[in-house]
Amino acid sequence: MRTLLALGAALLSLTSAPAPPAAPPAAPPVVPLPALMADTGGGSQLITAVAPESGATTGTVTWWDRRGGRWVRAGSAPARFGAKGLAEGATRRQGTNTTPTGLFDLPYAFGVRPAPPGTAYRYVRATARSWWCQDNASRAYNRWVEGLPADCRAGEAEHLVAYRTQYAHALVIGFNYARPVRMRGAGIFLHVDGAGATAGCVSVPADAMRAILAWAEPDRRPHIAVGTLRGPTAITRY
Repeated sequence: MRTLLALGAALLSLTSAPAPPAAPPAAPPVVPLPALMADTGGGSQLITAVAPESGATTGTVTWWDRRGGRWVRAGSAPARFGAKGLAEGATRRQGTNTTPTGLFDLPYAFGVRPAPPGTAYRYVRATARSWWCQDNASRAYNRWVEGLPADCRAGEAEHLVAYRTQYAHALVIGFNYARPVRMRGAGIFLHVDGAGATAGCVSVPADAMRAILAWAEPDRRPHIAVGTLRGPTAITRY
């Protein structure tokens, strides 16, 4: 009898014991940023340059590969933008120190220094004769020129070798490039960090710029998307 009573008490204690806590629900899978965008340019490589808001001068650049139907992060680095933040690329005005938002191609690379090892992009080495014309009255508006044309004033152009740090290595961003609109803006690049915010370009640390050039493959048609986390210039709109 005592044995039966002890067994009953043990069974009662087991049935009255609290249930173990339920396992927390699994976190939803993280959707890569390019999968949320309206357009990525149609290629299998993409650079995203994201600022928290339009007035920000810092943010993040990330470069992505599309593999097996999914976007995978290949690298990331802190970024700098224009001293006056970011502005919608379609309506931006030249001289506003804003970085234009939108989705752009990357026509070619250039630099004061030789191309980093592994660079597959067409890479143009800057010389003492290399300028980027930003003169709205010039036929060479928003173009690289070797030797300053007579109709492009030096005060309205960038002498590329004068920016030995920033233009050590760079990629041309195709903003207002294929069919330039006067007063929209010229000379927008992805380049190496200088001392602070840019005049409208996107910049990253030197090692990140070298890594991007070694990663980018022209045959995979890389683009760059520039925008904010939310609002009218949200990167997901592009």
